[in-house]
Amino acid sequence: MNEPPRKDYFKNKICFVTGANSGIGFALSEELLKRGATVYLAGRDPKKVSDAAEQLSVFEERVHPVLVDVTRQEQVQKVIEQTAAEEGWLDLLFNNAGILLMALFETATLEEWKTIVDTNLWSVIYGTHAAVPIMLRQGSGHIVNTSSVGGIIPYPMQALYNTTKFAVTGLTESLRFEYAEKGLHFSTVCPGPVATPIYAKRLGKPDPLMNVPGDAIPPGTAAPFILDRVAERKGMIIVPEGFHDRLWRSYVSGDPVAEEMLGAHAHNRRNALERGDPAAAAAAPMHR
Repeated sequence: MNEPPRKDYFKNKICFVTGANSGIGFALSEELLKRGATVYLAGRDPKKVSDAAEQLSVFEERVHPVLVDVTRQEQVQKVIEQTAAEEGWLDLLFNNAGILLMALFETATLEEWKTIVDTNLWSVIYGTHAAVPIMLRQGSGHIVNTSSVGGIIPYPMQALYNTTKFAVTGLTESLRFEYAEKGLHFSTVCPGPVATPIYAKRLGKPDPLMNVPGDAIPPGTAAPFILDRVAERKGMIIVPEGFHDRLWRSYVSGDPVAEEMLGAHAHNRRNALERGDPAAAAAAPMHR
């Protein structure tokens, strides 16, 4: 279902982006604006959303800050419906908001489970649930859901995060086929290491013990690549290309090398977490 990239795919398009005040969400918003789109920048912190919109003020009337808590269904429904009503259309929805947790399963609390599921999964369901009827009435639309390489590869010691991201991948891929004949398109973005604030937080709150991985690429590098693939209407978008793409293909093919690598990764991560060093766990090698 991929198509050749169209240089004007985003020109004059109405785009709604969650988690837009920082990281990949902000970079996507900026790149969308550069490509001629109108962007609704959605976040729940008034100051951060306002600051993000100010940074993009050069794009003037095509920037629209929106306050929304993506874990609240009624808020998500309202702002997406309002956007479509104001513009008369909704071309693209980027469900991008998310939080990270690396932890041993046995030490994770049910409250942590609820927090990460609400933010990483329910927010995507809420956004998609609100947008699909609008796009069906239009006969067109494209929903881009941010998963993770942790949504296609079972990286150890992040079971809570992986559970939500595997679900996002499954949801998006299922809908890609379900609505293809209706003129709707779906893409799953699976970022590997991208230098965003998600690494410096635990469930959305500052965590001074975590660090951005040394091999992370800048969000400004990831965003153009992602949007080029979205313009091709590609289903699965792994960024950056390379190691994680190869490991995923090796893992799903049952390659014993992938099993050994993930087993060693689990061993090294557990040792780091048990000694209270999450930064070392994040950077743990895939060999003993």
